[in-house]
Amino acid sequence: MLVPADMLAAQSKMLYQINKYYGERVQTRMTTIAKTIREVCKVVQDVLKEVEVQEPRFISSLTECNGRYEGLEVISPVEFEVVLYLNQMGVFNFVDDGTLPGCAVLKLSDGRKRSMSLWVEFITASGYLSARKIRSRFQTLVAQACDKCSYRDSVKMIADTTEVKLRIRERYIVQITPAFKCSGVWPRSGAHWPLPHIPWPHPNLVAEVKTEGFDLLSKECVAVQGKQSAMEGDAWVLSFLEAENRLLQGGCRRRCLSILKTLRDRHLDLPGNPVTSYHLKTLLLYECEKHPRESEWDESCIADRINGIYLQLISCLQCRRCPHYFLPNLDLFKGKSPSALENAAKQVWRLTREMLTNTRCLEKL
Repeated sequence: MLVPADMLAAQSKMLYQINKYYGERVQTRMTTIAKTIREVCKVVQDVLKEVEVQEPRFISSLTECNGRYEGLEVISPVEFEVVLYLNQMGVFNFVDDGTLPGCAVLKLSDGRKRSMSLWVEFITASGYLSARKIRSRFQTLVAQACDKCSYRDSVKMIADTTEVKLRIRERYIVQITPAFKCSGVWPRSGAHWPLPHIPWPHPNLVAEVKTEGFDLLSKECVAVQGKQSAMEGDAWVLSFLEAENRLLQGGCRRRCLSILKTLRDRHLDLPGNPVTSYHLKTLLLYECEKHPRESEWDESCIADRINGIYLQLISCLQCRRCPHYFLPNLDLFKGKSPSALENAAKQVWRLTREMLTNTRCLEKL
């Protein structure tokens, strides 16, 4: 296919700008975050060591491997989540019947096994392992650990939430979330994935992702709030962090996400937090389906992919609905105010227009 020379020139100009932006803004953000992570993880590891002394069932799984911390997710440059993996889920069955979008429950496989469970006092009368009860116990232990640990002057528990959240050095927030790893199983609510008529991801990658499985987190779930069901507090939130990261390997997908996150921190950090890094990651996964060929994820296509994701984001903000990638019945905008979403749509449109009409826009973004 013949491409007009001026179009090629514009494309190479844009690619130059993107590489420059990545080298300056994106890498600076990544270096700063890596430094912050090392700082906060020292404190969190110290707190968790104290927790373990009091209660050996909560064993710290926060370990460093090749400069990365297992189970740590960056929510924003000042907010992080650490997943604490618990042992021995064995005697429970995973029940995911769709009544609570994005959630599932763990039910004793056999009533007689109650006393065999490591978590016996957190099992409800009807045989469910209660996420809320485990979290409540963990919260008490963390509060005590904060007072005893060697960083006690710089770490505080955040009150007025059932989540376990620490404020470190008055600057950073770290949420510690108890969780179970579910490997080798796949939730029924995600059974439609992958869509049969779409060539991405490749069947081998799908098999890898499904073997990797997902996590069950003990945290508040927006989808559940307001539903006065008995199961509400016992439910665990489904998380596909590893699966998502596995899918985003290859081509310039990760690079694309890093650029989107940097632009988000600089221009879309808005009142009511309508656009998070997770929304961008979700839309990037949908963009991978729309552009299934590896050649479409070459670095020369980055600008097109970013614009595609922004156009998807505008559409989601205007419809006030952003479906989770693996669980489309779960709306990631649930609980966000309509005015915050409307304001965000205008901001994203401004950003997109700039990206589409000005090859030098990244110099000032």
